[in-house]
Amino acid sequence: MTAAKSQGTIGADETLMAYGLSKKQLAETMGVAPEALYRSGRLNAARTQSRLREMNEILRRVTAWAGGPAQAMAWYRAEPIPAFAGRTAESLVKSGQAGALRDYLDSLALGGFA
Repeated sequence: MTAAKSQGTIGADETLMAYGLSKKQLAETMGVAPEALYRSGRLNAARTQSRLREMNEILRRVTAWAGGPAQAMAWYRAEPIPAFAGRTAESLVKSGQAGALRDYLDSLALGGFA
């Protein structure tokens, strides 16, 4: 375990490798400036860590049924969710609605309908 992880922070490298993104693409997906991933002070900032944590949690939840990490990222970025007026998971996380999205995914996992 790295020192950063022992402090509860998430590194961007694992996410970059898992989903085949560049730092610029990851920053765009998270809704933060690219500098937030290049400078350790900004990477460890609460807003950056919150977005990274929320995005990773949502992606982990959908990876199995999406068919893999690449498909999960495609769903996250582009699939409109009818229950949220056609907004994407990416849009919901960027606007601070990750909790509502998690609740929605939980209801689907329990047999709810989209």
